[in-house]
Amino acid sequence: MQKEFEQRFVDHEKELQFLEEQYNSPESSFVVVYGRRRVGKTTLLLEFLKSHRDSLYFLSTEESEYQNRQYFKEQAAAFIGNPLLAQADVDWNTIFAQIVAHDTPTKKVIIIDEFQYIGQSNAAFPSVMQKIWDTQLKDANVMLILCGSLISLMQSQVLDYSSPLYGRHTGQIKLKQIPFKYYGEFFPNKTTEELIPFYAVTGGVPKYILSFQNDGDVFSAINNRVLTSQSYLYDEPTFLLQKEVSEVGSYFTLIKAIAMGNHKLADIASCVGVKQTSLTKYLRNLIDLDLVEREVPVTEPAPEKSKSGLYKIVDNYIAFWFKFVYPYRAYLEKGETNYVLEKIKSGFKQNYVSFVYEDICREKIWDMAVENRWDFEIAKVGRYWDKEMELDIVALDQSGKNAVIGECKYSQAEKGLNVLHELQTKAQKLAKKCGITRTQLIIFSNGGFSQGLRDEAARNPDLLLVEGV
Repeated sequence: MQKEFEQRFVDHEKELQFLEEQYNSPESSFVVVYGRRRVGKTTLLLEFLKSHRDSLYFLSTEESEYQNRQYFKEQAAAFIGNPLLAQADVDWNTIFAQIVAHDTPTKKVIIIDEFQYIGQSNAAFPSVMQKIWDTQLKDANVMLILCGSLISLMQSQVLDYSSPLYGRHTGQIKLKQIPFKYYGEFFPNKTTEELIPFYAVTGGVPKYILSFQNDGDVFSAINNRVLTSQSYLYDEPTFLLQKEVSEVGSYFTLIKAIAMGNHKLADIASCVGVKQTSLTKYLRNLIDLDLVEREVPVTEPAPEKSKSGLYKIVDNYIAFWFKFVYPYRAYLEKGETNYVLEKIKSGFKQNYVSFVYEDICREKIWDMAVENRWDFEIAKVGRYWDKEMELDIVALDQSGKNAVIGECKYSQAEKGLNVLHELQTKAQKLAKKCGITRTQLIIFSNGGFSQGLRDEAARNPDLLLVEGV
């Protein structure tokens, strides 16, 4: 199964193309690849190396810098065919000098995976790599790739202005999760209706998706892969946060508050019992880690200054775990799995999956824009809310005068003309308030549409119905 996954899904075409462009540069290239754990960074790099055999791939460990240097030296000795190097007591500079001096038919690729572990062991190591790059690698026609899973450490050690390596990399890739539009390739026998709840749990993290591949329905998957203490997913959020932050308990409390439905800064602060100003650092870190985002109405002209910001968990598994697993850990520890599973079933679709469905639909708007579904160019897609109303989808062009406005309905029931009439009323209010002169309407529904609504869509060129996504 893992081999099939590598063949079908690791070809992040854009990322592989970017790596090839860097490789084909006549000068040395230095690429930073980073992103949260389990998203497929290592598999991406190994796929890239299939076309470049003159390469040295090294996976760092959490051991000391000295032990990592010994391991790297051994692999370098094998790469250049010099067993004496493996026995020598040499520093990093000498090892890289031997690699550079080794003749190869093609450009050499050097990858240090989980780079941050060496820098964590020895804070001076980024300075060591800076010297090696400046004095040896940048003029040697090689490709250096530093890869890491701990986003905070990769930023501080490689990307931040304060890092000795700052400004030296020729390119960077922050690997993201797989979008829903590719999700069905993991489950060729499942319908879109079946895929949505699976995606609501696993998100686009390949490792999580693979764990769910052999389960027939989502609740069996949750029971077998999440609620059992033997599964790595049982305590995955703890593992992720322990690697990235020092105050795990504070972050747990904060994420739990958001998962419980507290999205305004004031509400989050009230829930956790601290001042709003005390949360800024924690929320900023969670945003940097791609776990949380600050969302504002898409019509806001200055989002960073908006007072309407709401915080939401953007990692599906983290959101699911904190909403349905973390509050019931005591029951799970006592073996009351069935009780917890029933609690999950009672609120899963309407209180959780329905919101993920909205995210999927907004993602679909971008795909439809690329397909030129509308005769104006979409510049931004998001939500809208004020004291009077909410809209699931508002997509605007650069001028803000043309808009696609829509609703996402996740239920088994067909949607009728009442949904359209409500949407039309909201769209008129928004247009008047924001100066929108042209409006296109769209309704997503996984339960389908009534014949009356279908007939209306057939007569109205400004109305589009999408069943499913």
